[in-house]
Amino acid sequence: MSHPLPPVAPTGAPALPSPTSAPLSPRTEAPTGDAPGGPGQAELLAFVRRSAADTSLVASLPLDPEGRTWLRLDGPGGSEAWLIGWPPGTGTGWHDHGGSYGAFATAAGSLREDALAHRLPAGGETGTILELPEGVDRTRELGPEQGRAFGPHHVHQVLNTAEHDHAVSVHAYYPPLPLMRRYSRSGQALRLEQIERPEDWQ
Repeated sequence: MSHPLPPVAPTGAPALPSPTSAPLSPRTEAPTGDAPGGPGQAELLAFVRRSAADTSLVASLPLDPEGRTWLRLDGPGGSEAWLIGWPPGTGTGWHDHGGSYGAFATAAGSLREDALAHRLPAGGETGTILELPEGVDRTRELGPEQGRAFGPHHVHQVLNTAEHDHAVSVHAYYPPLPLMRRYSRSGQALRLEQIERPEDWQ
């Protein structure tokens, strides 16, 4: 079984080389607005919150103590949506969503989101190292039925930091993910490690 979210990130990411790193310009706008021709952030957020509150839907997800599990859902307006189970200690690693808008909500347990309040360049080749300025990190804890929406330039990682309890969440993206960029991080250096496309996870 494959899934578009990045797999569990290993702990203790390796140090990144410092040469050829590129500074980033500060983000000047928050991720707001709607995706043209489809559901925007508000509609995606309403969908994931409604789905997260659906106890029969959440109970239909099989949970595995060894790894994440997931079910594909019918998202609103042609969006891509997933119900995901997170064993204790699992996470996505740093990634973006290829320019799609998105939202997610916790259905059970608690999830931590680490995000960058910074807009990254849309392109780049694997191996590109981006230098992050200080003060761009944002962290939030999302308990049951809490959610958040984000714009097309959002970079984050999501983790279940619990020692014993599974978490379950609902995610939706519009347009359906055209690609995902995966990053490793050491201090203020963010390295583009991999670019995944739908054929890589279907």
